[in-house]
Amino acid sequence: MRRLPVNLLIGGVLVALVVAAAMLSVIWTPHPYAAMDIPNKFAPPSPAHWLGTDQLGRDLVSQLMVAAGNSMMVALLAVSIGAVLGTILGMVAAARGGWTEEAIMRLSDLGFAFPTLLFAIMLAAAFGPSLTVVVVAIAFINIPTFARVARAAARQVWHRDYVYAARAAGMNRFAISRDHILPNIAAPVIVQATIEFAVAILTEAALSYLGLGAQPPAPSWGRMLSEAQTLMYLAPQLAIWPGLCIFIAVLGFGLLGDGLRDLSDPRLGQRRSHD
Repeated sequence: MRRLPVNLLIGGVLVALVVAAAMLSVIWTPHPYAAMDIPNKFAPPSPAHWLGTDQLGRDLVSQLMVAAGNSMMVALLAVSIGAVLGTILGMVAAARGGWTEEAIMRLSDLGFAFPTLLFAIMLAAAFGPSLTVVVVAIAFINIPTFARVARAAARQVWHRDYVYAARAAGMNRFAISRDHILPNIAAPVIVQATIEFAVAILTEAALSYLGLGAQPPAPSWGRMLSEAQTLMYLAPQLAIWPGLCIFIAVLGFGLLGDGLRDLSDPRLGQRRSHD
């Protein structure tokens, strides 16, 4: 029996912790996340408040749990949209070739040249800051990445014998893409999606830090960091805990994606072990 990569196991545990906290926050938190208790602001950890309270007396654990749910929701929506649209474009490019492929790839290059932050600022200026703006900005930047991954994988599959046989049997390109190409490129797309999850969480935190993401009273790890930066000497834990949550989530999804890539390509894992 093949051993699972260590990075896959560690990443899976970290991701499971973050996802469990996000899912639990939907039905339960120790305290209402927006409930303020000014007399008990900056309270130290206690049985009533496991990690203490913030500058408004809000429970830190409740804030962190709900913020985890917001980050997971943004990452899931943004990466899913980017993956679906990008994979479709990549498959079309590989299937059609010629000027169609060239046009799609040049548009992808244009997408790579457009910074997520700048795009989010433009959307926020037009529609106002919100999580929707963050989702659209991250999804837009993800489309070119998935288009390139899907196109590269699909081009290899198009030269397989069973695809030649399907073409000889009279199957059209759409049917071949649906029945033969998509199932065989799913693995690299899923691996890329896992890695992009980590990027999406970090991007959401950065945009919320700048005030472009979740708006009060909805908590966000990035906005919690922004609010805590002027209180570093008075209450450094207000910055430490959300920063640690971002670190765990990004590290977990990064290791999980890396482990899945090693699992799907054993030769890559062997080369790393030798290095």
